[in-house]
Amino acid sequence: MLLAGSLGSAALAQTADPAPAPTPASAASAPAGTAGTLGTVTVRDKAEGDGSTTSKALLRATKTEIGKGEQKLMDIPQSVTVMTEKLIQDRKLDDFRDVLRATAGVTFQAGETGEEDVRLRGFSLGQAGDIYRDGMRDAPLYERDTFDDDRVEIIKGSASMLFGKGSTGGVVNQVSKQPFLMTQHEAQATVGSGGMKRVQGDFNWQTGPDAALRLNVMGHDADNWGAYQRKWGIAPTYRWGIGTRDEFSVGLYALDVRGRPNYAHPWIISPDGSINPTLPAKNFYGLAGDHLNTSATYATLGNVHRFDDGGELKTRLRAGRYTRDLLGSPIGFAAPRPTVLSDITSSTVLSRSSKGRIGDSDIAMLQSDYSNSFDWGGKKHALLAGVDVFDERAKRNNAYALPNTPARPTTTVGTPNDGAWVPDTRVFPVPMNSFKSRSIGTYVQDTMSITDTVKLVGGVRFDHFTGSYRNADGSLSNERTDNLWSPRLGVLYQPDELSSYYISYGTSFNTSGDAYQYGVQVNPATGRSAKTPPEKSRNIEIGGKWELLDRKVLAGAALFFSQKYNERNTDPDTAAQQELLSGRRHAAGMEFNLAGRITPAWEVFWNHTWIPSAKIDQSNVRLSASGTGAQVQGDRPALTPRHSGSVWTTYRINPQWRLGVGANYRSSQNPEGQRTYRAKGFATFDAMAEYSISETVSLRLNVTNLANRLYADTLYRGFYQPGAARRVDLTLKVMF
Repeated sequence: MLLAGSLGSAALAQTADPAPAPTPASAASAPAGTAGTLGTVTVRDKAEGDGSTTSKALLRATKTEIGKGEQKLMDIPQSVTVMTEKLIQDRKLDDFRDVLRATAGVTFQAGETGEEDVRLRGFSLGQAGDIYRDGMRDAPLYERDTFDDDRVEIIKGSASMLFGKGSTGGVVNQVSKQPFLMTQHEAQATVGSGGMKRVQGDFNWQTGPDAALRLNVMGHDADNWGAYQRKWGIAPTYRWGIGTRDEFSVGLYALDVRGRPNYAHPWIISPDGSINPTLPAKNFYGLAGDHLNTSATYATLGNVHRFDDGGELKTRLRAGRYTRDLLGSPIGFAAPRPTVLSDITSSTVLSRSSKGRIGDSDIAMLQSDYSNSFDWGGKKHALLAGVDVFDERAKRNNAYALPNTPARPTTTVGTPNDGAWVPDTRVFPVPMNSFKSRSIGTYVQDTMSITDTVKLVGGVRFDHFTGSYRNADGSLSNERTDNLWSPRLGVLYQPDELSSYYISYGTSFNTSGDAYQYGVQVNPATGRSAKTPPEKSRNIEIGGKWELLDRKVLAGAALFFSQKYNERNTDPDTAAQQELLSGRRHAAGMEFNLAGRITPAWEVFWNHTWIPSAKIDQSNVRLSASGTGAQVQGDRPALTPRHSGSVWTTYRINPQWRLGVGANYRSSQNPEGQRTYRAKGFATFDAMAEYSISETVSLRLNVTNLANRLYADTLYRGFYQPGAARRVDLTLKVMF
């Protein structure tokens, strides 16, 4: 974590202490009006420390870019949680999914082919389709790492006015590290459980009065008791014209992950319907030929043009390729299947089935956002407007498992990682379904100051979406075009500089024509495939945000009501199970956020989601004769725990030692498609001890899942994936 922030020409998102701090600065010295330059522009990047020289950022953020352009969190009329780089490092959240696990309201469905379907407030993020990088939609295929993340921002509730399709439960935005005007470097080396070895570097060079180069690199190798993972990443970015009229940047990003997945453990169900995890979390029981290989490679070009009237136009072009190749072995109990935990011994036989998915996506995006503040009609206005184009060309085979012959060997509970191997006899080249889509969106939002204390927020977005699908043999194809409007309304009441109260309304939509939900069922009456219209959702939120303890703590609380009011259901009266927009569900509750410094030595981060009311209000899904199976009208939606959250706190006991402890927790929840089963609630605890050897060198010891708790983390209708077993990691960090 570097002392200066990576926002460059704006104050760091992890700052806002009014106390003075050393500030690197840059200035364009040409007079105003000179071609290609502005008048003097001073860049101030200040960072508040915690008393050490090896860790300068905070657990608290006061600004965000998730609202299209940098904004104060106090000015956003929705719940926003920001995971700063310091929090990510303190808790050793190298895997992006661990960042999500430390976020309130987030749960996971264990997909049939290994891709985790992320839920936020119980609503699907479309198998990671609502995850963004720098405000631009990220591809859903690959395994993410946090080595190039300055912070991770999560906005809760409907947000299609800002981001287009998706975003029913919210949006997750990864903010990349950017070059800044200072030469400063950081390197880390970690050794840990499961033979883990990791090196990570963050290098920043000032190459001129208004130019800098930043390079982030990562190498990771872990045996993980058989479920190995080897990955490398590199992300160079060059930025020039910083603080001048025209600022440019060019960046590359490459992440390659090769691994063997610890895939799908079987459960035992108690008479009361409780799901009991069965096998040790760290044990790998799959085949030696199992693999999960993903990659992401893209380039980004950026320009920021600053107008004489204070307006700013930020334009970015990104193009890249993303791949995924999964071959996994879900594990089951062989007959006779144990019925209680005491039946399981080291000699209990486990069967191996096979699941596979292969796919790639070529994605190109162009996004341009304009922001400005001005007086009009006697009122102050803060304007945001923009246009974006997203183009995807994807190929998928979502069910490409090993054939049944040769037979897959069994194993036993007592012989994990037994080295069993089955040759890959699948047909290559792989038959692929193809999918093409293009969306063009434009939006405008105005925040108007009615009085010194009251602001009105109003915005609208229009999206034109086209998509086409063709299966591998060409026997079935489909195409669809949608035109959709997404409004956003809000009122902010800010009686002073330290408090903000709001009420907001926003909508979202999920198209049927995307990579994972495309409606291709054949209508018996027409002989053609279905063209299901988009689902629609809305979110109403009332909340407040407060800066406390001399602005060293930011707290927030909100009441929310999120509703999907025309959810896709299948029609049980048609042979082809046509999709109908006949469903309705809701989730209502409260969000809580608190982050900051309680005393000069004590910092706290806490986020909590409470959903006391959640229900499938309308559905044509019918209950089976046995009363089991898919959820029906009146049920609580799957993967929607009443309570979920995360807490982390650190205390500096002296200049050399800093200690931290925290927890992630979720109350009970049921899997999608199994209304009578319920996973037990859990809490896992983590700890950290950091020792500063010198002003620039430190050692940090992390222990995650201190009690080695065995729990069901991700759920599906017939299996679960356990949460990670206890890990111990030791990290050496050097700044120079």
